Amino acid sequence: MPSQEKRLLIITEAGEGTSDLPSELARKGFACAITPARNGVIEQVLEQEPDLVMLEMNGRATSSEIWELPQRIKRARPLPIIALLNQEITDNLEIYLKSVDDFIIKPRNSSELVLRVKRLLDNTDSTDSRELLKCDDLVIDLARYEVYLSGRRIGLTFKEYELLRFLASHPGRVYTRDALLNKVWGYDYFGGDRTVDVHIRRLRNKIEDLKHTYIETVRNIGYRFKGIS
Repeated sequence: MPSQEKRLLIITEAGEGTSDLPSELARKGFACAITPARNGVIEQVLEQEPDLVMLEMNGRATSSEIWELPQRIKRARPLPIIALLNQEITDNLEIYLKSVDDFIIKPRNSSELVLRVKRLLDNTDSTDSRELLKCDDLVIDLARYEVYLSGRRIGLTFKEYELLRFLASHPGRVYTRDALLNKVWGYDYFGGDRTVDVHIRRLRNKIEDLKHTYIETVRNIGYRFKGIS
């Protein structure tokens, strides 16, 4: 059993086919919720904050939206996704499994399914500690060069991202403007140190509000990033 209860969100095509799946997983120590694949499902992913998404795809939907759902989920929140597929649709797996991390063919073997879910969660936990920087609702995905705030992807320029990544990698440490120019822009940069102020202001406009403050100004010195959680 997992050392801590993990939350799974089961998304079903047209609300079909889950039967006793939630109770099976609950007996293995997982907390499960179910939602149909319909308008608003991405909002459900963001609201429920699952550790893993299980997508049950039967291949009967005429719309391509069901097959694009894994990509939409990944854009909203970088979560592991496992797909449960009918045997009839395995001929087109390269189409159906875009952005899916693993899959299993129905009828499922419960033990195999649980092992695959645990493997994905274990991999995610190790990736979190190695390739994600987190501070409150802010997540910096070092592997994908992406930044998320409360599950919403934030569009940053390359220099904005590099500046944020550098500061967040050294939480609590104060850097002068000259030091940030050297570390982020490089020693061959000949622009003024006001460039740092401009990028800090742009970053704050994108990742901070009344509820979130990440970059602190140290008067007459420079800037620092608050502690990482």
